[in-house]
Amino acid sequence: MSKFDLTAKNSQYLDRHLTFPLLEFLLSKNIYDKDVLLHYILDTLSKTNMVDYITDIRKRLNLNDDVFNEELTQRRANVLVKLKELQNEVAPLMQCIEDLKGRDAIKDSKQIVQALQQEFDFEYDIIKSTQKLAKYLYECGNYLESISYLYICLLVMPPTHKDYLNVLWGKLAAEILTLNWGTALEDLNRLREFIDSANFTPIQVLQQRTWLIHWSVLVFFNHAKGRDLIIEMFLYKPLYLNAIQTMCPHILRYLSTAVIINRGRRNALKDLIKVIQQESYTYRDPITEFLEHLYVNFDFEGARMKLHECQTVIINDFFIIGCLEEFVENARLMIFETFCRIHQCITIGMLADKLNMKPDEAECWIVNLIRNARLDAKIDSKLGHVVMGTQPLSPYQQLVEKIDSLSVRSEALTVLVERKNKAKNQESGENMWKYY
Repeated sequence: MSKFDLTAKNSQYLDRHLTFPLLEFLLSKNIYDKDVLLHYILDTLSKTNMVDYITDIRKRLNLNDDVFNEELTQRRANVLVKLKELQNEVAPLMQCIEDLKGRDAIKDSKQIVQALQQEFDFEYDIIKSTQKLAKYLYECGNYLESISYLYICLLVMPPTHKDYLNVLWGKLAAEILTLNWGTALEDLNRLREFIDSANFTPIQVLQQRTWLIHWSVLVFFNHAKGRDLIIEMFLYKPLYLNAIQTMCPHILRYLSTAVIINRGRRNALKDLIKVIQQESYTYRDPITEFLEHLYVNFDFEGARMKLHECQTVIINDFFIIGCLEEFVENARLMIFETFCRIHQCITIGMLADKLNMKPDEAECWIVNLIRNARLDAKIDSKLGHVVMGTQPLSPYQQLVEKIDSLSVRSEALTVLVERKNKAKNQESGENMWKYY
């Protein structure tokens, strides 16, 4: 399984705190040597203030060094002293906010900011101390308390401030680590808007988008609306699709999984398969190969074999392990639908073989599928056949597909026009400079 493991690739674009859940997950899978992983976690932890976690990892490694234990005890004491100092620096601001919240006239965050600026002699240095405290709490692993201070920073800091982007990243990380998926999605959208509108160099914006893509996978596979949002962002936003193709084609595993488990977005399959084929020379895994076998080669035996491998991949992938049952169910449905488009009469035994199921189990599954999905099909139990009727694409589905196609083309044209205008303006500026 190690050849399909993406932890090393994903971790390059994650904050070190976001890697700890991934590494702990790997420890339970026995893919790598546990001692090697524990030593790697210990090395990563040395760059944080999570002293209790360090102690726990050392116990799991049976490292009983009295001298080092004394150093850890002293380090814990130093951390608490530093934390107290930072809290004292921020105490006046926190008291001001508490006082303002108690006033009837103060109803929203804007009024709090205005009141702080007008009624209190508060300097920006105290906001800098608030940011330091938030970061220090985060490094200690106290993500929930860190969020409250980061929120205050975002409340007061203008978007033009040099630390504004760092605070946005910090708050998103803390929301993810505390499993606040609704707020994490809001922070993700705010961060994306900032990155897309900021005056970065092409290399910087590509790096920022690549990081955002990896962090967003954690949000999308845990948020109720994530299955649609990941498809919209990764497949239908050209700037982010370009980042995936340029920097991280392995993200196609997660995009493919989202399309497979989302029955309402089957219209995205055509566009996804084009991308998979374009990037097949740089990245392939059982999930992308499953789609190629099924929709490009119509190789049902190959798809069946890849479905078995897909289950192993998903079980060992931290990001998508929660989608296993849905993935298998929808992948079987895709095999069934594709096979039925080609054949009007199919034996249940043959379908069972294609779906990796027993004949009785397959018949029950097909019956439920016909009933729930209202497929135009009948089962002849005596002969053991499934007889398919014709299923023309509904006008609504045709309209949806056309709208999606036009949306992608329009966005691509907009990007092209903006790029040409930018190049034209730069050329005009250069010519003007030469004239002078």
